[in-house]
Amino acid sequence: MTAPTPMDPVAQPVRLLIVDDDPLVRAGLALMLGGADDIDIVGEAADGSEVADLVDRLRPDVVLMDIRMPTMDGLTATEALRTRPDAPEVIVLTTFHADEQVLRAIRAGAAGFVLKDTSPARIVDSVRRVAAGDPVLSPAVTRRLMARAAGTGPGGGRDSRVDRADRARRRIATLADREREVAIAVGRGRSNAEIAAALYLSVATVKTQVSRILARFDFNNRVQIALLVYDAGLLDDDGAGPAA
Repeated sequence: MTAPTPMDPVAQPVRLLIVDDDPLVRAGLALMLGGADDIDIVGEAADGSEVADLVDRLRPDVVLMDIRMPTMDGLTATEALRTRPDAPEVIVLTTFHADEQVLRAIRAGAAGFVLKDTSPARIVDSVRRVAAGDPVLSPAVTRRLMARAAGTGPGGGRDSRVDRADRARRRIATLADREREVAIAVGRGRSNAEIAAALYLSVATVKTQVSRILARFDFNNRVQIALLVYDAGLLDDDGAGPAA
């Protein structure tokens, strides 16, 4: 009789905590995500104030976090959670696209966000990608976030944009050529797999390059890399660069 093969740690289901104040939304998410063989819903919470204790007890890999909740909102909960050395990844769950609240969550260390009306298959895929270390930010959404953060809307002055561009170019100049290429690809919203295919690298190498860029600039997520590239004017060729 052949001895059983030990389970590969990589094959372990993703442990997911769902946080939303609407019980119907939680039930719907649990139904759609619970049907995936590789996702294990370990718990649910109705408010951000419950998250810390549940994370301590349940040790989720990913937290699907609603932004707007009555006692402690998802932004505050995300900021508190991501200060922990053993913090799980956070996906922000929202009913709108890009605004200051989503940007604040990303800056706090959230790995991305999905809309509540996103298709079930895409939400499942988002959880899988984030658990694998590949943050979820579409190119269109990334650009909207960058435009908001860069102040290209009301109140954004030309002088401040020029100053940001100068600072960004100086920082980009400290990167090695390959790091610069990876940073630009991140700025275009490409996944690790897409970057690897475009630059003829392994996904592991891309992850290493992204980690180096994050560490060099003391960033905690890919959107901050995208913002830097955007400010430096390196996305001008696809219409995503800052105004002159």
